[in-house]
Amino acid sequence: MVKAVIAIHGGAGAIARASMSVEKEQLYIQALSAIITQGQTILADGGSALDAVTEAVRLLEECPLFNAGKGAVFTHQGTHELDACVMDGHSLQAGAVAGVKRVRNPVLAARAVLENSPHVLLIGEGAESFASDHGLEQVGADFFYTQERWDQLQRALSTQQMLLDHDGASQTSDDPLDPDRKFGTVGAVALDQYGNLAAATSTGGMTNKQAGRVGDSPIIGAGCYANNANVAVSCTGTGEVFMRTLAAYDIAALMEYGGLSLQEASNRVIMEKIKVLGGSGGAIAVDRDGNVALPFNSEGMYRGFGYVGDAPNVGIYREA
Repeated sequence: MVKAVIAIHGGAGAIARASMSVEKEQLYIQALSAIITQGQTILADGGSALDAVTEAVRLLEECPLFNAGKGAVFTHQGTHELDACVMDGHSLQAGAVAGVKRVRNPVLAARAVLENSPHVLLIGEGAESFASDHGLEQVGADFFYTQERWDQLQRALSTQQMLLDHDGASQTSDDPLDPDRKFGTVGAVALDQYGNLAAATSTGGMTNKQAGRVGDSPIIGAGCYANNANVAVSCTGTGEVFMRTLAAYDIAALMEYGGLSLQEASNRVIMEKIKVLGGSGGAIAVDRDGNVALPFNSEGMYRGFGYVGDAPNVGIYREA
């Protein structure tokens, strides 16, 4: 049996050390470590990679530090529109939802689509009705609201900016990533003891986005992909560029057709192809042999991984 492993991310961006709060940094480190530990426990108990990534992303959605679920950013119209995707590397089945406003945990709705629908992607009211029919919790808009995210929207509106991030003005934040250049997506990838891979990605989008905008997170092959033949990938970054490059699938294709290693393939996509088109961000990936890659072309990425039996390894900043 292979050594099971899980990796997660909570967004990428540029480091703003001058405005960094030690307390805020520790909150992120603690949250990432706790969620990795939960994923490790599932894998250690014989759970599937799909179960591990689904639960890890659900926990990230429940944490207001991240832009997914509770604490999601606002659209230009002052609403929330959430997207999520899950993919099973064993069966190549996938499920995704986009533009949902009332589903507490979009990743669970995506999982329900995977398991109970002949379709891959459901959007808006259709996705919400499907989720409700399958017993998933519905909430009011106030559930997703946090004062910090609302303040971000007001700053963005005042400066007529559309922000691909968690936050809206670095001088008003104690966040360890530069809020003007931080990409708010969460994700998880895992390899279980049976050799199966899975990936999941979820997001609240970007502050001040046009209602109806959908990024790469719920798009198979762009922000999320898993195939037992090679790799599981979850991306975070400039969504439009990750869609145009099919970033997640491109990593798998470079491995399958080009014979590149996980590190070579992920670096080629994130450090070269994405940058050529002006994109920024990163990805987490685990291959069928249990190798882990966490590349990002920004100054930092909330990230971590843990093999079963080992302590979680987490980080925010670019390593020296």
